[in-house]
Parts: sequence; C-alpha cells; structure tokens
Amino acid sequence: MRLSKQNILGFTLMLGCVTALTPLAIDMYLPSFGAISRHFDASQSDVELSLTVFFIGLAIGQLIYGPLADRFGRRRPLIVGLMIASLTSFGCAMVPNIHDFILLRFLQAFGVCAGAVISRAIVRDMFEPVEVARFFSLLMLVMGVAPILAPIMGAQLALHFGWPAIFEFIAGFGFLCLVAVVILLPETRGPNPGVRLTAALSTYRDILRDKRFTGFSLAGGAAMAGMFAYITGSSFVLIDHFGVAPENFGFVFGANAAGFIFVTQINRALLKRHSYEKILGNAVKLHLLAAVALVVAAASNAPLALFLAPLFVFIASLGMIAPNAMAGALSGEGARAGAASALAGSLQFSLSFFSSGLIGIMHAASPLPLCLVMVSCATISVFFVQRARS
Repeated sequence: MRLSKQNILGFTLMLGCVTALTPLAIDMYLPSFGAISRHFDASQSDVELSLTVFFIGLAIGQLIYGPLADRFGRRRPLIVGLMIASLTSFGCAMVPNIHDFILLRFLQAFGVCAGAVISRAIVRDMFEPVEVARFFSLLMLVMGVAPILAPIMGAQLALHFGWPAIFEFIAGFGFLCLVAVVILLPETRGPNPGVRLTAALSTYRDILRDKRFTGFSLAGGAAMAGMFAYITGSSFVLIDHFGVAPENFGFVFGANAAGFIFVTQINRALLKRHSYEKILGNAVKLHLLAAVALVVAAASNAPLALFLAPLFVFIASLGMIAPNAMAGALSGEGARAGAASALAGSLQFSLSFFSSGLIGIMHAASPLPLCLVMVSCATISVFFVQRARS
C-alpha cells in the first residue's frame, strides 16, 4: 500500500495516538501517587504495585494480541483492545479500594497494549526494514508527546478535579482513538485462516530461535526497562528526595521526554546515511555512559542539576535505541510480524516488570539503588546488541 505524504502524516497521527495510550496510562498518574495513597489509605508500595501489575498485563496481553492480529487481521483485535482500554480506564476512576484499582490497572493494560503491538505490525506490513526504522522514528515523534504532556496534564487534572479525572481523560481519549480506527484505518493484512491460535506457542518458540530477533528485542527491552525503573521511582526521586513540587514534577519529567523526541528525529536523519545497526551500537554505549554518570551522581549525593544532566542523556538516547532495536527485531519476520511484534513487546515489558518491581520493594532512602538498576539494564542492552550483530 503506497501512501502520499499527506496520508502518511494522517496515518502516523492515528497510529501515534493509538500507541500513546500506553505512555498516557503509565505517566499521567505518576504525580498523584501520594494522593491515591491517601485516598485509599494505602501504602506507597501498594500504589507502585498498580504500575508493576500494569507491566505484567502489557507483557501477557501482547502475546495474546499478536496471534489474533495474524489470524483475524489488524483491525478487529485493535478495536476490541481499544474498547477494553476505555472501559477499564473509566473503571479505575470509580473503584472503592486499592485492590480493585490494582486489578483494573492489570485489565487496563490488556486493552492499551493492543495499540502498541498491532500498530507495529501494521507498520511492518507496509514498509521495508530500513523504512520501518525511519517510520518508527516518525511515529515516536507523535507518541513521544504523550510522556511530555501526560504528567503535566495529570498533575493539573488532579489539582483541579481530583485524581479520578486522570482516568476519565484516558477513557475519553481511548474512545476517540476507537472512533478514528473504526472510520479511518484500512486493513493492512486480512484474516489468515491458516494461522492456528493453538500454534502460537510453537510460533513464539520458532521466533525466539532467531538470534537477531532475540538479541535486538532484549537489547531494546533492557534499555526500556531501565527507563521504566526510573519512571517507577521518579515520584520518590524527584518529589521526596530532591523536593520538586508535585505540580512541577511534570515539567522535569517532560523535559526528558522532549529529549527523547528530539533524538528520534536525529535518528531519522542519520538513517539516510548509516545503517540502523551502527547507530544502535553507538547509542547503547552512550546510554551506558549516562547510567554510570547517574550512579556517580547518586553515590556522591550530587545536587539536582548534576543528577538531571546524565538522566536527560540516559532517556534521550532511547530515541535511537528503541526504533532501531525494534526494526532489527522485525527485519526478518514479515510473514509473522504480528506475533514477532507481540513477542518483542512482551519481552520488553517482562524486563520492565522486574526492573520496576525491584524499585517497588526496595524502599530506598536515596536514588542510588534506582541508579544501580538503571546501569544494570544499560549493561544488558550493550551485551545483547553485540550478540545480535555478531
């Protein structure tokens, strides 16, 4: 399917919004952890658990949507996922206790993950591997706005209307995405009766045997796990440790996301002259250096400015890591792009579950344990990039 420049922009905007549901559901309520804890009379660890179980839901849900997208086409599973996302988001605003809130967050992940996994499969349907990396960079320009605006909007919604308004907003946004998909999204790969859902485990096993797929997937997943470890601990690090006001939390958080978006566009330009593998290899090394600098800053009890500088580089470098790692993982999986996309996403969020879970159980008195988790994730990322390229 060939698209004009105008159609590509519209296509990118729609897929970007659908994919942005995941960062919205992750980032919007971060400044309200304290308010949610007080509302439910729950511990901070219980509120952090609502983020950890969300990652579990993302990991499991993507494994389910991948085969469904290959068997029934892209549109129908995406529509079902967006319906689940809207309904469960509204439910999060209405629950009476923390236990129901955690359960609905798990179910909410099942809905929003459809947008991420099926959007990647749609892109792979339409473009060649080099074009996929460039399109992912363009897509991240759109969806990257979400982590910038989400905590800022979330803080303001909570301040003026209470934290449940955050989830009401996500529900409304998900419904608008649903309407757009129903009306505007063409089917890029029709139903394939030859795909047997019972054979999904066998398909995943075969994909995992591909060294390039596993290497690039785990490299990107480990790098993103380091970011999600930071996201889980960001409320403590910025608000409790460094004293950033909750209403200003989003601006600090958003500055890092802006760096991520900027670097995705640098990556898009570099791809015209260099291979995605070469760019990725250099990006993970920069990512690791920034993580080491974070450990040094935390260990020396450096002031906020000296902590934020390497943190900015750590997050921004993901703008080169994420799209190129995903392009490498999907490069040889055209016939089973849905399953491969799902498995890549599941591996990423499985790693994020462990990294965020570690932060949730640490109850650290300083940012140092968080930074050690981040540097460990960056080291793993470097290792798997080298493995995939060897």
